[in-house]
Amino acid sequence: MKQTMMLFMSALLATGWAQAADLSKVPQMSETKEQRDERMQWFRDAKFGMFIHWGPCSIGKVEIGWGRKANRPWDINGVQTPRTDDPVYDNYYKQFNPTNYNAVEWVRFAKESGMKYMVLVAKHHDGFAQFATKVSDYNIMNSPYAKDIVKAYADACHKQGMKLGLYYSTRDWYHLDYLVGDNVKYDAFYRAQVKELLSNYGAVDVMWFDHVGGRDWGKWKFDELFSMMYQLQPKLIVNNRAAAFCGPDAPQDRGPATPELAKMVKGDYDTPEGFIGAMNIASDWESCLHVGGQWAYGGEDGFKGPEDCIKMLVSCTTGGGNLLLNFGPRPDGTFAEGEAKVARAMGDWLKKYGAAIYGSRGGPYRNGTWGGTCHKGNKLYLLVYEWPTEGLAFDPLPNKVLAARTLTGVPCTFKQSAGEWSVQLARKDMDTPVTVVEVTLDKPLEGGRIIGELRTPQDYRGEFGAILSAAAKLEISSSLGGGWDKPGNHARLFAGERLNVAFHTRDEKNPWAKVDLGAVKTVHAVTIENRPNERRTEGLILSISEDGQTWQEVWRAKSWEAIWTVPLTHLDAGVQVPGRKVRFIKVETINDTPRGLLLQRITAFGPK
Repeated sequence: MKQTMMLFMSALLATGWAQAADLSKVPQMSETKEQRDERMQWFRDAKFGMFIHWGPCSIGKVEIGWGRKANRPWDINGVQTPRTDDPVYDNYYKQFNPTNYNAVEWVRFAKESGMKYMVLVAKHHDGFAQFATKVSDYNIMNSPYAKDIVKAYADACHKQGMKLGLYYSTRDWYHLDYLVGDNVKYDAFYRAQVKELLSNYGAVDVMWFDHVGGRDWGKWKFDELFSMMYQLQPKLIVNNRAAAFCGPDAPQDRGPATPELAKMVKGDYDTPEGFIGAMNIASDWESCLHVGGQWAYGGEDGFKGPEDCIKMLVSCTTGGGNLLLNFGPRPDGTFAEGEAKVARAMGDWLKKYGAAIYGSRGGPYRNGTWGGTCHKGNKLYLLVYEWPTEGLAFDPLPNKVLAARTLTGVPCTFKQSAGEWSVQLARKDMDTPVTVVEVTLDKPLEGGRIIGELRTPQDYRGEFGAILSAAAKLEISSSLGGGWDKPGNHARLFAGERLNVAFHTRDEKNPWAKVDLGAVKTVHAVTIENRPNERRTEGLILSISEDGQTWQEVWRAKSWEAIWTVPLTHLDAGVQVPGRKVRFIKVETINDTPRGLLLQRITAFGPK
């Protein structure tokens, strides 16, 4: 390890990346698996945290950062454009006076809602600092409020035993030096602000970065950043965005100096944003989603329902991750009633079912639309959204089942053999939105591996015939990237293992996807599987065609569903009978404002 570190430092010096950055205390560079497990344990056990996006933007009910109507240099369009002002957004801070902000009450509220850690936005893309920074005048101390919001928050977290996280956007569309020239001035500025955050507010448990710009790794001294952070906060956990969006899209991008540097800046956990992360029990991850219609305060309506948010937490837990649920307080520092209702409901649910959430690990069965599993010690928990009439049957367990009961105390009937094990519960004893069953085993389960899946998932093959789309091709109106639209992934989209998201278009007013079956076939039904809790597909339209030119609309979604099933019929002798001649299938939405189209899987069924 010492030799590797010396080689790494030599490479940095040779390329001009560092002069004397001491990386010996950076855990991502040198810690053992056991040391990492110890450092990450509280995070893995916590499962549920509160994200808070708040600032002067709340006065205008506009999105934080993104609501600023001015140029976004370089990191958005790939071209360095002149920095411009937004005379409205940039001056909201002159009205910002949240006299009802009470950090002690915020933390108490988060604890009562079952959250184990909090992450507050200290600075977003708009450049406004919610703390008493000494390197910029654009900060909370120059607002009418004139008090350090981060200090009050940090003090309240420390006093109440809440794990403390700080969000910091390396992006900055307000700062005059952001990505100008070699970026040396801005690079020094943002590292100075991070140093203030990690020096002036006591112990910080999580540093939550949000993207850099410019693509060129040479514009940023990430080695000095990480060296400084871990000298100040040795137990710090860092997300994966410290270098997000760097290279290789710009011609001048030098890339990371070494593979070790690239590994270091990936931090400790992944951060799927706006959706539930794909099941992954090998790596740490945390999904961040907002309760309202945007990250910052946008008014008093448009909030998700408590049941949806409970299922989001369950999906993250069974999938091996955490949920960081976002709240956007009002301009005065209080929470909207729609947000508070969600938080209170989740707290009540966790008081009853938290044994299946806190301290557990995802698996060992693959989760899905039916629900999922997690385990802790000799307890296996089934968290079920949809319970088939015939009961739940799973691939065999390596452990002996001793007992099964709901967490409300109702015994469950179970059977176990060498080939499978199953559990049944009377309909009257099932709960909404999640039925939680505690299964007692003869010994603890081995963590970190998938041993099988549910054997009784919803399956349409018996009703509608065989899968016709296994080798289909995909065309989409635009691509956000990720490789889902590449030819090698088509089978997974149409017939194979479920992906968290099969494709993701860019934001458009009419995003669409076309499926080509390769030949005209008789299709009895099409199923469209949504991404978990993704609601941007409300109003989805399904059309079919034989030639790809003439389309016939056959269905529109009336409400959001996890899975839509669309039978296709035709008129024969005065009656509707199964089947339509189809080669091309198109799904699309038509919106007043641009948004993306995200779906998990599309499957066509019919006779072979």
